[in-house]
Amino acid sequence: MINLILTEKQAAEYIQMSQSFLRQDRMNGIRKNRTPGPKYLKLGRSVRYFREDLDDWLQQNKVHRGNPQIT
Repeated sequence: MINLILTEKQAAEYIQMSQSFLRQDRMNGIRKNRTPGPKYLKLGRSVRYFREDLDDWLQQNKVHRGNPQIT
């Protein structure tokens, strides 16, 4: 069974970023020259992430580069 809702630890592992990155993003919000973190769900004191939101965040932050010229 695939988890649709992930804990902070699971989300950090899934996106291959640190838990600290996710925590700092939640505490600091959007900051100039910083990549904003993914959407999250707050349930009381618990924080959860939807896998779909993490996938969307990864897709939105994908860098598309042109094909290098081969000589």
